[in-house]
Amino acid sequence: MTTAQNMPGYVWSAVGDAPVREVFPGIRIRPLWQGERGASAQVVEMDPGSCWEGVDVHEPGPEEVFVVSGVFNDGYRDYPAGSFIHAPAGSSHIPQTAAGCTLFVFYPEG
Repeated sequence: MTTAQNMPGYVWSAVGDAPVREVFPGIRIRPLWQGERGASAQVVEMDPGSCWEGVDVHEPGPEEVFVVSGVFNDGYRDYPAGSFIHAPAGSSHIPQTAAGCTLFVFYPEG
């Protein structure tokens, strides 16, 4: 019997063990997984009142975001915990939060 844990390519990671990198004041990224063809998954932690510096353009592919906790704002509207956002390739926004939030972000194409 093959279990998931001994299947080739099966990977797991814990957010608390992931390296943390501050990309802008109050915004930290914790990479969880990087695929061979550029796909990646990460957790983004945004402190209350933080804002991405500049416009976040989704290239070369889309960005998919799940709001784990708090309230995320893309420059247009608020997304409370439990929200899912699919941003197609070529779209853009200015990530920010008044209350603070934690996001799971997936880039299927890098």
